[in-house]
Parts: sequence; structure tokens; C-alpha cells
Amino acid sequence: MAGAAAEERRLATVVESWLGRPVLVIGDAMLDEWRFAESDRLCREAPAPVLTLRRRISAAGGAANTAVNVAALGGRAVLVAPVGADVAGDELHDCLDRAGVWDRTVAQPGRHTPVKRRMLAGNQILLREDSGDPDDALDTDGVQRLLTALECATEELRAAAGGETPTLVVCDYGLGALPAPVRAWLVAARDRYATIALDAHDLADWRGLAPTVVTPSFAEATRLLARAASRTDSHLHLDHPAADPADGPSELSVGTAPGAAGSPAVSAPAGMPGAGARGAGVPGAGVPGAGVPGAGVPGAEAPGAGVLGAGVLGAAPPPAGTSLGPPTGGTGEPTPGEDRVAMTGDGLSVTGTGVTVSALAGEGVDRAVLAEARLAELRAHTGADVVAVTLDTEGAVVGGADGASRRSHSTPVPASHAVGAGDAYLAAMTLALAAAAPLPTAAQLAQLAATITVSDTGTCVCRREDLLHALGARGDDAGHPVLVAPDELAAIVETQRGAGRAVVFTNGCFDVLHPGHVRYLEQARALGDLLVVAVNSDGSVRRLKGPDRPVNPVEDRVALLAALACVDHVVIFEEDSPAGLIEVVRPDVYVKGGDYPPEMVPEAPLVRRLGGQVRTLGYVPDRSTSAIIDRIRAHGHPATPVEPEQVDARRHAAVPVGPEQVDARGSRASTPGRPA
Repeated sequence: MAGAAAEERRLATVVESWLGRPVLVIGDAMLDEWRFAESDRLCREAPAPVLTLRRRISAAGGAANTAVNVAALGGRAVLVAPVGADVAGDELHDCLDRAGVWDRTVAQPGRHTPVKRRMLAGNQILLREDSGDPDDALDTDGVQRLLTALECATEELRAAAGGETPTLVVCDYGLGALPAPVRAWLVAARDRYATIALDAHDLADWRGLAPTVVTPSFAEATRLLARAASRTDSHLHLDHPAADPADGPSELSVGTAPGAAGSPAVSAPAGMPGAGARGAGVPGAGVPGAGVPGAGVPGAEAPGAGVLGAGVLGAAPPPAGTSLGPPTGGTGEPTPGEDRVAMTGDGLSVTGTGVTVSALAGEGVDRAVLAEARLAELRAHTGADVVAVTLDTEGAVVGGADGASRRSHSTPVPASHAVGAGDAYLAAMTLALAAAAPLPTAAQLAQLAATITVSDTGTCVCRREDLLHALGARGDDAGHPVLVAPDELAAIVETQRGAGRAVVFTNGCFDVLHPGHVRYLEQARALGDLLVVAVNSDGSVRRLKGPDRPVNPVEDRVALLAALACVDHVVIFEEDSPAGLIEVVRPDVYVKGGDYPPEMVPEAPLVRRLGGQVRTLGYVPDRSTSAIIDRIRAHGHPATPVEPEQVDARRHAAVPVGPEQVDARGSRASTPGRPA
């Protein structure tokens, strides 16, 4: 136990050391949109569900979400990317502002901001609609303005960091943000950046950059090896191929090995976990190039699928030279057929003519073994010091200059929980290496950052506080108990505010803690950096709710609240109104629940007079303390009419439909409208 505690402290020290480290992120930025709906019937026109939209959430995606993760983990993040002059671009700017990212994006009139819209029912993704044309290339003026922004942001970041050489993160997902002139500028300016991390669909474009670390998915790694094996010249190109994928991995197929006639043929279309797709089973699903461990769909791989984890029966690959059309993967994304990889005999050989695995030899070989065997080649072809091949449900394999490979593991979760976890992996890996952490430490922190972000549906963001909490530390708030007295709270809040952190305050009875409470508190915590929950005393609850309440004494209620990771401090108050505590705390954000506007909140005038803002969060359907108590009391007894109580706003968490409601996990670093 002592050794484990010492290891956690060592890792926490690394996290503390990267605080404020300057990081420039450049690449394909996009908007993630989540539409949560309900369905209770099928339509008459087709066997399709009829959906009723309940709420809509927007979050930064792609390179923008990587920048958000860098900021949330404690780095000083600057984003340079082309963004459309449209509504989606405006929402993306809002996401960046809320996250504390320095927004140096370049508006491109006439060009649409890429958007990934997901429709869900019951937390199940039903469909995804992508907008934004990857063939809509930047014009000459757009490229020049992007280069100017890149130059200025680099110098601005260096100056803000007191002359410290900044770190660079390149996110190239084939959506047109990094045309050849921009790539050439970055290669020529390599010495202006200390650490460079690269996440790209086509790694061959970037060998001249000599990155510190590359984070390819298994599909991207095998595509690179196939292309390298099929080339006759001695160097890899700098320009994108004509058939470069817009958004999605290459298709990988498993077929009959040479001389193994009659062996089963298996294919793994894009979107299957074995193909390293950005769909089900991959952290960063829907975020191109994420492909990082931390999540997956249990049981997605079929037995006997060989090393590629294929899960769909199909025909063997066509012979070499056969023209291949653009097959469609499991996420509906076009995937090129040019970069097929063949593995024969021991399952480890790679060619550019097709993907084949011996039914006998390939069955016992997993993707981690393949990746470990190819790390040296991948380092040679990318010019990187470190290669981290991400294996979605199977974790990652990381190798450095010492030739040793390191394996990390992940826990399968629903695909809707995994979107953006790859961005968290990339951000943590980059910050750790920039802080001169040893490679095993960087790999461990990156895996942990990806894993702890996948607890709920939405685009993943890992906060520094969450990472420290997972390591047994409470960050800058260490040493302060969760349950505090009102006089202690004033000093704690003053210290936190002095460090530039936004304080969120809410209050309630929390008599019978249920999922509605938890969701509400998580979303409240996402509106700032410190969540203070004030709990009514037993006497106060009796005066407000009646003589038969509370069901649970205040000691039990605060113990449960204090156990929630999203709650930083709990305080008990005796009065019927929290006005006294509000004057003590002077919250940056005061949160209430309900479908009414903030102007109707009784405490709103006081909060605003103190310089704060009021936010209301909507209801979680069928989740209320009164309903739970009524069901318990009615069990085994005739139902008796119960006067419905006034809705306790703190019990509800769904965000009302509207573009202003931004993904909670992407808005933790700062709060719109909060005084500086």
C-alpha cells in the first residue's frame, strides 16, 4: 500500500508540474452536437422510431477538443484552425471561450465549420450526420491568414510563458485545415517548438516534422506500413494522396492466406473495433484521429477474427492491382481501399496487396502483439521519438527510443461514452512529455486521463482536478475537508478565487439522493472550477417540507454528497434561505433547477448584486425525491392521493434544448459572463 501511495504521489507531481505549460494546437477543428430524444412508437411510413427532441448539447470536437483538454488539464492552450463564418463556428467559439482556450481560429467566409451531429435515444446513438466538405480547400488568402495566425500565436504563447519554448500539437484529420503550405511551414519551423505531438490520419505526410510522439490508431499504423511497403522511392511524401480519407480509418480485411484454400475469409469494415474506427468501441468516436484507448463495446470482436479483430463475414480481398471502390464503414463514413495490409504465415508480415491472416497462425495473435512487433518500423517511418499505437478496447502499446514496449489497458464502455477520449489521451501524453516525464509515466497518465473521462454520454474532457483525484490528490484544494463549517468556507473560497477559479454554488435538501441529483450536480460542477453544495438542516427541511421530512438525517445526506467526485465542499445551513451563505461565498455562478427563467429565482437579485450569474438546469424526467418516497410508502398499501410538492430545482439535470446549452464536460475551465 505504501508503494502504491508513493507511485500515486509521483504521478500527481508530474500533473502539478505541467500547470501553465504553453501548448499550441493546430488542425481540423469541428463542433460535436448531441441531440437527446425520446421514442415510444414507430412511424407508419417506415419501421423507424418517431423521436421527440428533449435537449441539445454542443461541444468542441477534433483539434478544438484537444485544446479544451489541454486547458482543462492545466496547460495554457491556444488553438489555430480555420473555422467557418457560420452558426456552428459561433458555437465553437463559445465552447472555446468557456473552456479557457485562447481562440486564435481564422474565420473562412464561404467555408462551413465541420459538424458531427449525433441523435440518441436512451443513450444509444441512432445515427450521425456529418456536415462540412473536406474537398472545400482553403483559398490562397485563407492559407496566408492561417500562416499569419500560426506565426503570431507562436510568438504570443512564447511571450506569455516568459520566453519558454511552446509545445505543438498537430491534429490532421484530412478536413482541409492543414494544406501543403501549412505543413511545409511547420516542418521548416520545427526548432521553434520543444515538444511536438502528432495525431494524423495519414502519418506519411508528416515525417519531415520529426515529431516527439505520434498516436496512430491500429488502422492508421497498418495503413502507413502498407504504403511504406509498396513504395519504391526512399522517402515518404509531404502531400496528401488523391484518395486521402476525409474522416475515417482505412478499411482492413482479413481473408484466406496464400495456399490456405478453404480457410474462412473475414472482413473488418471501417467502424468495427478491430479496424480502429472512430465509431463504437473507440475513445474519441466521431472525432477523427482520436482512436485512443479507454473505451469500447464489449463483445464487439468475433471469435476467430484474427489479429485485426474483424467481426463481419465477407469475401477475401481482391488480388493486387484490383480497383477498389469506396466501401462504407459502420459509421457511414467512406473508407479507401488503397491501403490494404496483408499478414501471412506468423501473422506479422505486411505487404500492400491485401489483408490476409492464416486461420491457424492468425487466431492466436492479437493486435497488441502486432503493434509491438512493428514499433521500430513505425518510429522509422514517422521519424518520431515515441509511437503510441492505440487499440481502443485493448488499450495501447507505446514504444520509445530504448526499444522497449509498454502496454496499457482499458475498460470497455458504451460507444456514446467514448467520444473524445482520444483527445484526452493525446493532451495528457503531450503535457507529460513536455514536462520531461519518463515515457512509462507519460503513457500511464495518458491512459488514466482517457479512462476517467468515459463515465457518461458526451464529448470527453479530462480535468486536472479529476486526474489528481484519481491519483488520490485533491489538487490545489488538498488539505481542506469536503464537509466544512460556514466560517471555514469563506477562507477556502477566497483562496480559490484568488487563484482565478470560478466558484459554483447550489443548495437543497437532497433528502433521498437519486440519479437526478447526481446529474444535476455534475452539470453544476461543469459550470466552474469549484462546487459548493449547501444542505438544509433537519429543522429547515421540516419547516419547508413538513413534519415527516427529512427521511434521512443531515449527517447521512452530507456524507453521500461528500462522496461524489463532482462536489468539492458541503456546508450545512439552519436558515430556510441560503441568502446568508450566498453573501459569504459570493458565487460566480448560482445554480438552481427548473424550467423557469433565471429571473424567477428568488436569490437572483442578490447573486447579481454580488457580481455573479444565475443558471437554471432543467428536469430529469421521472426523477424526484417525492416520487421515490411516494412509491416506498405506497408499496403494499392502497394508493392515496398525495399533494404534489413544489418541485425542488436541485433534483434535475437535463439541459433545455437550445444552442446556448454547451456540453458540460467541455465547459469546466471558465464560465461565460464571469468577471475576470
